[in-house]
Amino acid sequence: MKVIDRLLEVKDDQYKEFQAKLVPNISPELIIGVRTPEMRRIAKEVYAGEEWEEFIKELPHKYYEENLVHFFIIAMIKDFDICVKKVEEFLPYVDCWPVSDQATPKSFKKNHEKLLPYIKKWVASDHVYTARFGIRMLMNEFLGEDFKKEYLKLVASKKGDDYYLKMMVAWYFATALAKQYDEAVKYIEGRELDEWVHKKAIQKAVESYRVTDEHKEYLKSFR
Repeated sequence: MKVIDRLLEVKDDQYKEFQAKLVPNISPELIIGVRTPEMRRIAKEVYAGEEWEEFIKELPHKYYEENLVHFFIIAMIKDFDICVKKVEEFLPYVDCWPVSDQATPKSFKKNHEKLLPYIKKWVASDHVYTARFGIRMLMNEFLGEDFKKEYLKLVASKKGDDYYLKMMVAWYFATALAKQYDEAVKYIEGRELDEWVHKKAIQKAVESYRVTDEHKEYLKSFR
């Protein structure tokens, strides 16, 4: 059974209405209305079979959910080199924030050294959702043991007027304030971020349970 047929079997018209509001830049006609657990289940089933390689060659897809299933499948590929190749092939077709945000390839975690040059290239991209994905991977994979303060500068220097790009930069810095406070707070103190991003990063950090109350009070003074 084709992916599109699997998706149509579990569509939910009420959920479609809800989803259409979340991704206003996607035409409602291109949204089927399938919940994320169902899409992940379909991705697992397709990946367990033999049709997944054919499916991910079928670009561009028509429906929003096909793109999500596509990325969920790629995220399961265990070989890093194959996985990152498929990510690179797919990123130009990513056209909204949920498709950019919901898949995290498992093979990335153990291959940071090989991954970093790709992340730098993605962050530098003029394609909003490629850059957003790159920043998210830097946030997910390089705010722990492999953190370097230069990564903060890489994200801070990413400029653009797109709402979803600015929101990702703010999200990155809010997370950095939770995980690498001493270095990240310098960008708040020096007001090195665009004003909107600066305020949004503080807001998200103040809302986070991972940031201490003492740090929250200090951050509020820079609003």
